[in-house]
Amino acid sequence: MSAYLEISRLSKSYPTPKGPAIIVKDFDLKVKKGEFVSIIGHSGCGKSTVLMMVAGLNPITDGGIILAGKELDGPGPDRGMVFQSPSLLPWLTAIENVLVGVDQVFYTATHEERRLIAEYYLTVVGLGDSMDKKPAELSQGMRQRVGIARAFALKPKMLLLDEPFGMLDSLTRYELQQVLVDLWRKNQITALMVTHDVDEAIFLSDRIVCMTNGPAAEVGEIIEVKFPHPRDRKAIMEHPDYYKLREQLISFLEVRSHLRPSARETNNHIPPPNAESHPAPTKQGRTSAELANLPKSTIEA
Repeated sequence: MSAYLEISRLSKSYPTPKGPAIIVKDFDLKVKKGEFVSIIGHSGCGKSTVLMMVAGLNPITDGGIILAGKELDGPGPDRGMVFQSPSLLPWLTAIENVLVGVDQVFYTATHEERRLIAEYYLTVVGLGDSMDKKPAELSQGMRQRVGIARAFALKPKMLLLDEPFGMLDSLTRYELQQVLVDLWRKNQITALMVTHDVDEAIFLSDRIVCMTNGPAAEVGEIIEVKFPHPRDRKAIMEHPDYYKLREQLISFLEVRSHLRPSARETNNHIPPPNAESHPAPTKQGRTSAELANLPKSTIEA
């Protein structure tokens, strides 16, 4: 397929005294323009690491990333980012937080034009009456709406989302998923999202990338979600293919969970403590061997 985003043999490692710790190795993915792709996998498999390398916020160890025919090198306004936490500047109002990026990207526009852009996206996400409030006056869900508005207001080529609804209650999560998918469709933007939520991935995505466990995690399986857009949550959940797809994703994750290294393997094969090498502590936290050498008066105390 014609790739708008092409991730080729992407790898990330960190130096350690025992040699490089490989987090992600040879991660390959092609995303079409306007496609919504989610990445799922167990904690620690490198999902967010991949996303941060695409965002330019984490240096690439090996491989490359091409977006719209241009190789990426560092962060840029061509990628809008929505974090799990909105990370708003507390001393600025909602609209001022959105304008921070808008002023930088659309610096040739007039002040009024830039303000109209910020007002439009805050209104679209449902904050038309709250744009002059500071973060402390907003709920967690409202702050995340500001984060979504801020990302879309930059009119980026690519939208990157790092578990954007992970801190929200179920009702707010469903509402903001709908806000997100409506904005995504209207702007025809290419999106890459990291999530732990299987149902969220199915509802939002065109394809779901399942990552293998770390270390040296890679693409394990790519599953296509064939439900047409626009999507209705109730209709999708009543569709017979929904539970087949959900079971396929859960089965992949369950199989991978059994392949995860045990606690003993991840701690350099340290044997469990035994009674001989670690005598059980008794009174005052002392072991029986230590108590045997103490005066009787000390023991009884």
